Amino acid sequence: MKAAPHIVYGIHAVQAALQRDASNVIDVMVESGRKDTRVQVLLDVAVAQHVEVRRVSGKELDALVPDARHQGAVARCRAVTVWQEDDLDQLLDGLTAPPFLLILDGVQDPHNLGACLRSADAAGVHAVIAPRDRAVGITPVVRKVASGAAETVPFIQVTNLARTLRMLKEKGVWAVGADAEGDGALFTADLRGPTMLVMGAEGQGMRRLTREHCDLLVRIPMQGTVESLNVSVATGICLFEVVRQRVAGTK
Repeated sequence: MKAAPHIVYGIHAVQAALQRDASNVIDVMVESGRKDTRVQVLLDVAVAQHVEVRRVSGKELDALVPDARHQGAVARCRAVTVWQEDDLDQLLDGLTAPPFLLILDGVQDPHNLGACLRSADAAGVHAVIAPRDRAVGITPVVRKVASGAAETVPFIQVTNLARTLRMLKEKGVWAVGADAEGDGALFTADLRGPTMLVMGAEGQGMRRLTREHCDLLVRIPMQGTVESLNVSVATGICLFEVVRQRVAGTK
């Protein structure tokens, strides 16, 4: 497994990092002079978790996260673990429920990846899998948007997505791709068994080879005039249809 150290910024993101796993937080830096309620709650959480807090100038925080709204709070965190292709077998072998995986084929916007990770965490996804090339990895922006989900949902980067899809299919995981030209509506597909939900990139959607590896292509029924949804919004809809079916035990 590989890991890359990151800065986490923003009051909510820093507090989420503390609450998810304070042992991962090296220290917290808060802008001098900030004494509002939100900052005080953050400080109380840090103190309760025995994490060092430092008061620093706004300029110091600006230098740490240039061109970003840090809201007067920054945390230095230990590395987020990025899983490798070889870790996938071990993860699957340890599951006690049918595999529920999210495949992101080339998502490049860190805001979209962060939102997808957050939805994946909420839906109980066992892992998010993405190609190593031409796709965004875990960045400070991803961690901020994910609000702690980057630390809890295994994020697996693979060198060959088509090969990974084939391997998962050989293990009995059903590949369901979301596509505007899908064979049927999302809500009529049976998603109760071992499932990997495959989502395409912004704009161009799934690559041809990825699409060809899908067992089923489904579409989200659109009722209005817009032709498509943002990938993170579409991902959330699809993930929770899987959750709905699994909880209800029926399509």
